[in-house]
Amino acid sequence: MAEHLFEDIFNVTRIDPDGKKSTEVIRSGIIRIEAKSEQLEMYMQLDVATDVYPMHVGDKFTMVLAPTLNLDGTPDTGFYTQAGRKTLADKYDYVMHGKLYKISEDISSEKEATKVYDFSEL
Repeated sequence: MAEHLFEDIFNVTRIDPDGKKSTEVIRSGIIRIEAKSEQLEMYMQLDVATDVYPMHVGDKFTMVLAPTLNLDGTPDTGFYTQAGRKTLADKYDYVMHGKLYKISEDISSEKEATKVYDFSEL
C-alpha cells in the first residue's frame, strides 16, 4: 500500500481570506480557503473547486499527501486516468493531483518559525 507523506484533519477557518473575489474566479467555481490542522497546528491555504466539493467555514476535511496514487506504491506516470483500476483516489471524495505550489515560513511569531504550505492549484 502507498505510504502517506502527511495526513491531518483540517478545520476551515476562512473563505477567500485575501478578499479576491474576481469575476473569473467566481465563474470557475474555485475558492481559496484557509484551514488549521488539528494535530500539527499548521495553517494552509487551498484552492477548492466548490462546484465539485462545496466547503464552508467550520467544515472539517482530511488532507493527505502521497508520493503516488498507486496503491502498490509505484511512481505515478505524470498523469491520472480512470482506467478501471483502484487507486488511492478511490478512498476520498475530492482529490487534487499535482505538485505542491509553495512552502513559506511565518517568522512573525515569537515561537519558532512556522511553515506555511500553499496547496493552490497551478
